[in-house]
Amino acid sequence: MRLLTLIFVLFIALLQYPLWLGKGSWLRVWELNRQISQQKELNQELKARNETVDAEVRDLKQGFAAIEERARSELGMIKQDEVFYQVMEEKQLKGAAVSNQPGQSAPPAQPD
Repeated sequence: MRLLTLIFVLFIALLQYPLWLGKGSWLRVWELNRQISQQKELNQELKARNETVDAEVRDLKQGFAAIEERARSELGMIKQDEVFYQVMEEKQLKGAAVSNQPGQSAPPAQPD
């Protein structure tokens, strides 16, 4: 009887091995599910980025407003017959006043 019990225990252990430690084990399935969820999150982020880029491309193809906005902000361009005003901060004005005097070079910048 003892031998029969031992045989059944070994048989059950052999049947359980693939379930817990084999190629398609619960641990492997759990790890793959975790990787799938991470990949889905990454895909959602990339999909949102792609939709943003797609909308920008459509806007650039269809109208001149986006092109004009980029030219103004990134390239500093202005339209014909427009007047450009540049507002300078006080620190920039002090450096510009000293460097604009003839025959003198600008003093070295001092950290604030």
